Amino acid sequence: MGSQYFDPKPDVASAPLQTTVALPDTSFTLRTDRGVFSHGDLDTGTRLLLLEAPPPAPTGAALDLGCGAGPIALALARRAPAVEVWAIDVNERARELCEANATANAITSIRVVAPEAVPAEIRFTTIWSNPPIRIGKAALHDLLATWLPRLAPGGTAILVVQKHLGADSLATWIEQALDLEVTRLRSRAGYRLLHVSDHVSRADGGREVHQES
Repeated sequence: MGSQYFDPKPDVASAPLQTTVALPDTSFTLRTDRGVFSHGDLDTGTRLLLLEAPPPAPTGAALDLGCGAGPIALALARRAPAVEVWAIDVNERARELCEANATANAITSIRVVAPEAVPAEIRFTTIWSNPPIRIGKAALHDLLATWLPRLAPGGTAILVVQKHLGADSLATWIEQALDLEVTRLRSRAGYRLLHVSDHVSRADGGREVHQES
């Protein structure tokens, strides 16, 4: 079986490619590589998150969970320059790319580390993630159960998940297993954009569903 993007040490040969990520409010160069998620260009799910997510909290700490080459971390840092952005990934090639991309774009507020290197006391006002669904349901649940409860009071997480890979069942699991509120913000291009928060931080308590347009 070939190397997977969630392997700690990809054994596939390096073949770096560079692209430009252009968003309405910012743009940055992004170096990608084999053995890291979305080699060559920004994937559809991450692009949806970066285009449709509400603004990140302007203060506190933010988390890019499963950073890959770092497009989410870079966008968070550009949109919330006063925030310390933690970019984590088990894949050491991904961490190297993310750090190099932050440097190449003159961004100094990103801390790229392995998951176990994040201090236990840190709580996040914003978590953004295109989570690694293909690691399997049990491992994915363990991952989210580790990090989503580390939202700061009033903090929010935005997750982008393919509908056919279980976006709706994952939303239900987050609500039931983690006792968090999940709102489906968007459905587009085969993906759901999920907004996760604690119950007290949502005044309306609603679960608005936007159907695919």
